[in-house]
Amino acid sequence: MKIALLIIEFLLSITIVICVLMHSAKGEGLAGIGGQAKMFNSQKGLEAGLTKFTGILCGIFLALALILCLI
Repeated sequence: MKIALLIIEFLLSITIVICVLMHSAKGEGLAGIGGQAKMFNSQKGLEAGLTKFTGILCGIFLALALILCLI
């Protein structure tokens, strides 16, 4: 049982890394210091869904880590 949970945890971690890398860049780099960055960005379509999916995966990862800690 513990081995199966560890394998699921490993696969979840890889999936989270891929999801985070798929997000578009939010910052403007050094332009943000001088106030040149966009202040009001709205997430639309795929980006909003990806953000929700990444959050859900992170929640599952955290719950599974806590379960593995108790085992």
